[in-house]
Amino acid sequence: MLPYAAYLRVYEPLTAFGEAERRVWAEYAESRDRPRRATALNAEHGESVRRLLGMPPQPAPPQESPNAYLRRVEDRLYVCPWQTRLRSWLAFSRFRGATPVKLMDRFVPNAISEQTADDFDRFKRGGSASILRTYIRTTTWHVPASWFVPFDGNERWLVLGTATKGQDVTTTTGRNLIYVTSMAQARRRTARALQVLRKHVGEVATSLEVEDVARWLEEFHPHSLVELDYGGLVHLMDDDALTADQSVAELAAALTGLDTGQEELAYAMYQRVILRWKSMQHLESAN
Repeated sequence: MLPYAAYLRVYEPLTAFGEAERRVWAEYAESRDRPRRATALNAEHGESVRRLLGMPPQPAPPQESPNAYLRRVEDRLYVCPWQTRLRSWLAFSRFRGATPVKLMDRFVPNAISEQTADDFDRFKRGGSASILRTYIRTTTWHVPASWFVPFDGNERWLVLGTATKGQDVTTTTGRNLIYVTSMAQARRRTARALQVLRKHVGEVATSLEVEDVARWLEEFHPHSLVELDYGGLVHLMDDDALTADQSVAELAAALTGLDTGQEELAYAMYQRVILRWKSMQHLESAN
């Protein structure tokens, strides 16, 4: 079973990379041994589980991952590097900062924790701030409302999968809900949303979250692709729930209503999105 996480990814065109990286990714795309899209999440999750269950556990891999998610559009290759080591460092830093010192040793031995932090510090000292740029953002148990903003309802791609005898439909493979758009469209929609929110609600938390996404998108090549992947969250939703999930379209309707003075429509659409994902988040503490 995949982790209950969703992913926001950016795929840059091969031409956005330096010459050495272009050669590496071009060869990688032709390799028969690389993880395929259908099994990539399983492969990435498996690597993490093996590291954390080892003795001693490894919060981050010793080397950066050589893998990437790939997309082809009209013979043009787009690349989204996994960056497993960098993402693990960043996640471990957040976890360490939010966990009391007395409890931290219960998860990771103090010596390993200190070594991981030292390795990350050395990495950061070895380059500019851009080396901390991640192509993938991850969230557990829900999709933040700000992640729906860059997309349009018509860009939704839903695959429900089929269950075999004796298997629950929510655990089948080949089951996903994905949105994909161009970077130009993602930036335009995010900029419009920011303008509407600042005009009508000011600098509230939602505006700041959308601004954070907008700034992140600006870090990449203008001809990139942006993808929202529900990932393992699809296993928490049955076919009817997935089919009915129109969060992108509903949030877009809320923003339009807010901008055109239809406050009741804006509130109703926004509440539908927020309540849907709050009910999902509550499952994290269910038993």
